Amino acid sequence: MKTLSSSIEVPVRFSETDAMGVVWHGNYLKFFEDAREQFGRDYGIDYLEVHHNGYFIPIVKSEISHKASIFYGDGAKIEVVLEQHDSAKIVFRYSVYNMRTGQLAATGMTMQVFMLAEDRSLELIKPEFYANWESKQHWIDA
Repeated sequence: MKTLSSSIEVPVRFSETDAMGVVWHGNYLKFFEDAREQFGRDYGIDYLEVHHNGYFIPIVKSEISHKASIFYGDGAKIEVVLEQHDSAKIVFRYSVYNMRTGQLAATGMTMQVFMLAEDRSLELIKPEFYANWESKQHWIDA
């Protein structure tokens, strides 16, 4: 399998924690979103570019496995890996680390599909703009 990777470091805000000062489990999906946005900036394929080409890319599947806690003030480093697939889907895998301890706090995955913005129909073949973008990348064998 071929992959591309990126990462981002984010502060943990008080509003992202529960009464114990631990990052609330639902906020990991926000961390994943932060990482996807950074990936888009790093590789020139952000959400506005996708929309400009007439598509939405909704998430149809997400998974999170929690391993350890991140606390208010610790900070989180999110590593994101895009897997190259032949089908018309986008699969990202994530590793979230506690920046204070270096400990792996969570792993996860999201799957997105291509939907035409015009009529919200599902695209079963990779859109041309995305296939062109893929062909210009320097993929790494995983």
